[in-house]
Amino acid sequence: MTSSARPLLNRRLAEFGTTIFAEMSALALRTGSINLGQGFPDTDGPEEVREAAVRALRDGRGNQYPPGPGVPELRAAVAAHQERRYGLVHDPDTEVLVTAGATEAIAAALLALVEPGDEVVAFEPYYDSYAACIAMAGGTRVPVTLRPHEGSFRLDLDELRAAVTDRTRLLLINTPHNPTGTVLTRAELTAIAELAVERDLLVVTDEVYEHLVFDEAEHIPLATFPGMRERTVTIGSAGKTFSFTGWKVGWITANGPLVSAVRTAKQYLTYVSAGPFQYAVAEALQLPDSYFDGFRTDLRRKRDLLGDGLRAAGFEVYQPQGTYFITTDITPFGEKDAYAFCRALPERCGVVAIPNSVFYDDPDAGRSQVRFTFCKKDDVLQEAADRLRRLAS
Repeated sequence: MTSSARPLLNRRLAEFGTTIFAEMSALALRTGSINLGQGFPDTDGPEEVREAAVRALRDGRGNQYPPGPGVPELRAAVAAHQERRYGLVHDPDTEVLVTAGATEAIAAALLALVEPGDEVVAFEPYYDSYAACIAMAGGTRVPVTLRPHEGSFRLDLDELRAAVTDRTRLLLINTPHNPTGTVLTRAELTAIAELAVERDLLVVTDEVYEHLVFDEAEHIPLATFPGMRERTVTIGSAGKTFSFTGWKVGWITANGPLVSAVRTAKQYLTYVSAGPFQYAVAEALQLPDSYFDGFRTDLRRKRDLLGDGLRAAGFEVYQPQGTYFITTDITPFGEKDAYAFCRALPERCGVVAIPNSVFYDDPDAGRSQVRFTFCKKDDVLQEAADRLRRLAS
């Protein structure tokens, strides 16, 4: 018999319940609302990539356990992508590791590299798995808050420097940043790199939205900066770039010792995954630049379509430079509690969104912020914008 005196859930995870995405997606289904909360596209990615997966299945490639580090074709394609796009050279046999999406990559990296009691500095608001993975590793998360500034969110470098102590082991960086859409500038990345080298810190950098940057923003991998190649674990993902989020194909690139360390943890998580899909993603990474350019252009147009609708409805809109999320503020409606606002929004307008307060250690920091995703069909975004205009009446 289980003792009633001791909680079943261990204390490291006691603060975490059902994710906000599960809660809000269930609310969308129950109310028949348009789901602009969870970031998944409502259309599939390129037909040739899907057919590559079918071909792999039919040819019997990946139907049994693939190699632990990932199939050689995908590891080679990841290495070629990093070199072609950024000039980063990696040995596909020792410096690339395939994971079950970026979420497993984050978990494996933190479990491998963080000792109990180590401090991990991360930018908040942060993707919810960051906090949970730091907790599972026994680390202590130290938030550095991105704050609204002139219509977007920016990093305070002085605050970042002050957050680093003798107990800091690792910086967890996300650019382009979910949920704010911030893309770190070359100057900001230079300062982060200099800090990491000066304090001898490891860095895990989540770059899954690397191909979704808009306007004048530029994605620059942190590993390209002086002194960073040997201390940085870079995380990528097929889901966000090719609109096959259900395939759960991610990867890390790093130097050999870091990859070996992360692989040690990863092999006891999923061990392997997504066998046939790995072959398809290998082909996807070799698509011409026209695909990536067209995808980015299409998402920028969708961003503007939804952003214009949100402004017309009365939201304060923070213009994202990347990702496929828009953060808004509900203060113009005379409201301050984003969680309550999002719980009521389906009944008011038939639209589901995510309260940003769940992405902060201090919920008051994002109390009035609401996130919407724009990776949906144009007619869905237009219908959502029309429904949201009821708030303005």
